[in-house]
This record gives sequence, C-alpha cells and structure tokens, in this order.
Amino acid sequence: MTTVDEVHATLSPVTGDRTLSRAAIWKTPVALGIVTLLLSVLFLAFARQGISPFVLATATDFFALPKLEIPATAAGIVFVAVLVLTTAGSVFYALRRRSTPLWLIIVFAVLALAGFLVWAAAGARVGIIVPSLLVGSVSLATPLIFGALGGVLSERAGVVNIAIEGQLLGGAFVSAMVASSLSIPLATAFGEPDNKGTGGLIASLIAIIPAALAGVGVSTLLAVFGIKYIVDQVIVGVVLNVLVVGLTDFLYSELLAPNAAVLNSPPIMERVPIPLLSQIPVVGPALFNGTPITYLMYLAVPAVWFALYKTRWGLRVRAVGEHPKAADTVGINVNRRRFTTVLIAGAVAGAGGAFFTLGSSGGFTKEVTAGAGFIALAAVIFGRWDPIRATLAALLFGFATNLQYVLSSIGSPVPGEIMRMVPYIATVLAVAGLVGQSRAPAADGKPYIK
Repeated sequence: MTTVDEVHATLSPVTGDRTLSRAAIWKTPVALGIVTLLLSVLFLAFARQGISPFVLATATDFFALPKLEIPATAAGIVFVAVLVLTTAGSVFYALRRRSTPLWLIIVFAVLALAGFLVWAAAGARVGIIVPSLLVGSVSLATPLIFGALGGVLSERAGVVNIAIEGQLLGGAFVSAMVASSLSIPLATAFGEPDNKGTGGLIASLIAIIPAALAGVGVSTLLAVFGIKYIVDQVIVGVVLNVLVVGLTDFLYSELLAPNAAVLNSPPIMERVPIPLLSQIPVVGPALFNGTPITYLMYLAVPAVWFALYKTRWGLRVRAVGEHPKAADTVGINVNRRRFTTVLIAGAVAGAGGAFFTLGSSGGFTKEVTAGAGFIALAAVIFGRWDPIRATLAALLFGFATNLQYVLSSIGSPVPGEIMRMVPYIATVLAVAGLVGQSRAPAADGKPYIK
C-alpha cells in the first residue's frame, strides 16, 4: 500500500547527479558550445565597427550615471573569450560527471545577451536606453506572468491548462466593460470632470475582481469536462480558447462597439512611483514605477510560490499532480483538489487579463491578447512548472518582445522576427533537456478514476 512517505518521496527533488545519465550530463555543455560557436561567428566574422552607446540613467534618478560607450569590435573579442571560458566550465563539470549548475547557465546567458546587445547597437546615434528597455519588458511580461502562474497551479495539480489564452481574454473583456460602467458614476461622485482621477482608479481596481471571476468561469468549464467527464484536457483547452474568442468577438461587435462611450472606455491605470525606490538608477523605473496591476503581480508570484511549497495545501496539490493514487490512499480527495486548484488558477490568469485593457490599451478590441496565453504556456514549460522560474521565463519573453522594438528604433540590422523567435527556441531547448532536465508533473493531463 502506498503511504504518505511515498508521497513526500515523490515530491522531493532528486539530489546529486547519480540519477543523470552520461548523455544528460553532456547536453548542457553541447548546447552552450553551439551557442558560443554561433555567437563567435557573429561577433568575429560579422564584426561591426563603431561605438555601442548605452544610456543607463533617467532625469529622475538619485544620481546621473555616465553614458556607457563600448567599442563593438574589441568587446566582441572579449565576449567570445569569456563565453569560451564559461563553456569550458560546463565541460569541466561534465567531465566530473556532474550537471552544470544553474548559476553558470545564468552567467552564460547574461554574457551572451550583453555581447549581442553591444554588437547590435554598434554605430547607433542614440543607443539603447536601458531603463526604457527594462520598463517595456516588465510591462509586456506582466500579463504573461499572471498567465504562467495560472498554468503552473493548474498543471501542478495534474490538469493541462491550454485555456490560458481564453482566461486572459475573458478577463480583458469583462474588466473593460465593468471599469467603463463604473468609472463615470464614480468620477461624478468624486466631482471629477473625467474618469482619469480617483474615481477611475477605483473603478479599475474593482474591475480586476470580475476579471478574475471571468477566468474562473473559463476554468470551470475546463475542470468540468476535463476532470468530471474525463474529456481530453488538451482538446477541451483548445475548444475553450476558440469559444472565448468567438464569444468576445460577437459581444464586442454587438454590445461594446455600439456603446463604446459607456461600455468600452475604461480608464488606463496611471503609473504609481514608489518613493525613493523608483529613483534607483537602471532598475528603479522598471520595477518601482508601475501600475497597480504590476504591483499585484509582485505579490502574486511569492504568494503562489509560498502556497505551493510551504503549505499543507500546496503539498496536497503537488501530490495529486505527481502521484494521485498515493494521495488518494492518504485521504486526499484527488478530483476535488484538482477542481478547486484549476478554479484558483483561472482566477489568477483572469486577473492578469485585466492588464490588456486597464494597464495598457485602455479599451477592448478583438483578440486583444494576441496569443499571450500560449506564450504564458511556453513560459510554464520553459520554467519547469515552477512559479519563480516561470516568472523569469515570462520576463525573458517580455524582454525579447520589447527588444525587437528597441533594435528597430536604433536601426539595428537584426530583423524583429528573429528576436521574437528567441524565447521559443529557448523553450524547445529546455524541453529537449539541453539546459537541464525539464519534466512535467508525472500525472499532468492524466485523469484519475478512483
């Protein structure tokens, strides 16, 4: 009979490298070697002449940082040498039959990115404004992080959540309609001429709640068909995405568009700088000068991590996602636990959908999410079903998306489409195990019949 000890053993991370095969250990050094080779060709064979300028400070910072000007050709040689040494470090670990540590992979990624930016910005007149690059990256990543957290919660409980796109879209639609409906009466109550003051802010904050409920509505359908009626969860998720797209498009054309002044004119949340912290050079404007939804995201990430790894509830959620039979044996109602977790996941993703209309565009349009749910799902996989790593993966996606706009503005020769491909290529490499093991929860997508 399976015991509670088996549940804990199933959920405990494997320590040491004894369980890793020789091929698995060498995957990371090979991947780093290939990237080093490609960047060496780019930095040396296609070296660009001139100076790469980087603006590091804004006018509101505590103190001004000097403009950083780096000789592109010489820097390319230095970056190639350092990348070779980093790859050699990974080979050293492999020769000792040990996996490459995560910190070394992160160092390699940072160096590779820095080298690429220096190469791409060579000869630019203005250069790359680093604070603006980071601000845009965090903004674009905010809804992705909410969606990724919803995906992590759902899949940790053993339910594949393909419907993140529908949950985000449903939250965006409902938040726009509710915020628009409440903003004018609240602005009138506060004696304000428009919805850009206190009344509009309160309306936007209230609208996040129905946005979360819209995500719950979509996830309820996923849970009912995927858990109760044992329909293939991937198929259910795809159908729900199509359903929400069709429904919101219809309601937009028939309801929101004809009544845009009342139902589709939500106030855009203003940025709220945190005193002192927002004036820290480089990172201050990006991290501490955001909208209320961004700050809500800062709370959601540690909350999900703590709930999953530091509470009895989280232990049971992970148990039903890894070994539902063992969880059932110790008295956990597997399907009920999965059902409630999927609903919570939908609420998190739905709240993130409000960013598209309240924190960004200021109105709902057809398919405003533009596939963000699928990007969030890729972040879940790239982040190995962990809330912190999935958040970092979502930030990578946001950074790559914003970088294409920055590079195009400075006249970089790199096509924007190439930059948009980078996160997806990284996801494929992660799933293939080239940058470490990537294993979904053992019972993910598998219905449990008692």
